[in-house]
Amino acid sequence: MVPTPRRLTTHQKAVLIQVLLSFPNQHVGVCYDPSASDALDYAQDFLTIFKVIGWKVKEGSPSEALNGQSTGLTLVAGGQDDLPPGSEALRDALRIYGIELTTLCDPTCNINSGGFILSIGSDPER
Repeated sequence: MVPTPRRLTTHQKAVLIQVLLSFPNQHVGVCYDPSASDALDYAQDFLTIFKVIGWKVKEGSPSEALNGQSTGLTLVAGGQDDLPPGSEALRDALRIYGIELTTLCDPTCNINSGGFILSIGSDPER
């Protein structure tokens, strides 16, 4: 049996847009693991949401920076206490749908102050 590719439903996208509109001018990068067959499309779902709400988006390029440190969805912040409110709201909203995000603090990552990266890795359930 072929696993269902990860995608956000129209309802999930609408809810995320409503939640994240409260956090204007957020800087976010989106990257994905090119070896995960559904990662690019899943990344596109998030890119669409972030662009619709007017966040400053760095387009989703393949993720080599994390060197396979993450599977599923990972929020990458620049410091231990540097998780921006917009990323926390994204994490909390996704949890409503049973979509978990891990958090990785990487001071060497090239992230704008107050920004974060959403990394889409392989599906941990596959």
